[in-house]
Amino acid sequence: MRPTMMTIAAAALALLPSAALAAPPKGLWTNPQKSVRVVFQDCGRAMCGKIVWASPKAQADAARGGGGQLVGAMLFSDFVEQRRGLWNGSVLIPDIGQTVSGTIEQTGPDTLVGEGCLVAGFGCKRQTWTRTR
Repeated sequence: MRPTMMTIAAAALALLPSAALAAPPKGLWTNPQKSVRVVFQDCGRAMCGKIVWASPKAQADAARGGGGQLVGAMLFSDFVEQRRGLWNGSVLIPDIGQTVSGTIEQTGPDTLVGEGCLVAGFGCKRQTWTRTR
């Protein structure tokens, strides 16, 4: 049985890297609760994400947990691309004032899944961030 041209074209397109995932996810992103906005940018040879806005509740939670000033804090630091669309680095958990290792995976042009773990894969938390226009 001979594959049709349409089948061959579809298979070829599936193998091409997504243009949306070709570059780091620079720009403004928000967390699921829409209580924090982060700007992702180049930081030397790595990528980082700086908090540029936080709701009053998010700011109070960070202050109560010992995380200090939330706006201006580097939430994502030293993220280096491991493979297309996946970065490893450090994540600040403002509510407890700790920095942990974590990942960011870009699952679509406007979607990032961030994960940070307290200790060796335990106490992990995942959040889906969306691009803010």
